[in-house]
Amino acid sequence: MADFDWPFLIEVLVGGLLSGVMYSLVAIGFVLIYKTSGVLNFAQGAMLLFAALTFVSLLERGVPFALALVITFAVMVLIGIAIERTVLRPLTNKPPITLFMATLGLSYIIEGAAQLIWGTQVHGLELGIEDVPFDIGGVFISQFDLFAAAVAAAMVAALSAFFRYTRIGLAFRAVADDQFAALAVGLKLPWIWATVWAAAGVVALVAGLLWGARLGVQFSLSLVVLKALPVLVLGGFDSILGAIVGGLLIGATEKLAEVYIGEYFGGGIEGWIAYVAALAFLLIRPSGLFGQKLVERI
Repeated sequence: MADFDWPFLIEVLVGGLLSGVMYSLVAIGFVLIYKTSGVLNFAQGAMLLFAALTFVSLLERGVPFALALVITFAVMVLIGIAIERTVLRPLTNKPPITLFMATLGLSYIIEGAAQLIWGTQVHGLELGIEDVPFDIGGVFISQFDLFAAAVAAAMVAALSAFFRYTRIGLAFRAVADDQFAALAVGLKLPWIWATVWAAAGVVALVAGLLWGARLGVQFSLSLVVLKALPVLVLGGFDSILGAIVGGLLIGATEKLAEVYIGEYFGGGIEGWIAYVAALAFLLIRPSGLFGQKLVERI
């Protein structure tokens, strides 16, 4: 143990935690929709792609950074509201598998629309933050990862404040706890659902910009949504706190496993070890760390 490289372990762990924060951003979009309507929104990845592609395409056409951000923000809010009005509302009270298949079809429609509007070429996205390491006591930490973590933390804080201290947020929490009770006290579910879908569009914008800056804006960017699934399994499908904790756990697990045991599996386990961990966790606690239990034991 005396020869163990502790600074390197800390470096790997911190890098994994920072990556996990970006996974959490994607997972939060799922949680917002699932918590209020019970829909597993598989179109979240396509929304993420559409946001990043819209923003970078506007930049390439000479639109100033701030204006492009505002326009993309408005577009994602409108897309979220349009999805609720045209897809979710007509399918109210339908079986969950029907709603899931609807969002799966939506993901292909949104990707096709992005291709039709902006083309299929790969774009580079610069947010003004260089991906260079900081040396903190012999531990090297990516400057971009720190920036992404700070943005994610600000997003989570803003969402938490919004849902805790605003009337819309209180209505959201009431619907999430009991839809029938919310209806009984006069809350309008369609209006709340539309607001939540708009919020999911904003989350997709933030996640899309960060992931687009890291990976490049291309159509494979929508597959980032698959990284959110183990996060949701660990944290729970209906908990924002669970999405954060789950993201941190998955990010740390991936990096540590790849560095310290990857050689025993021929390398490349970072791509699938999270799903192994999620499957094992399902057998122990199907509802996740912070998810609501579906069946109470007597």
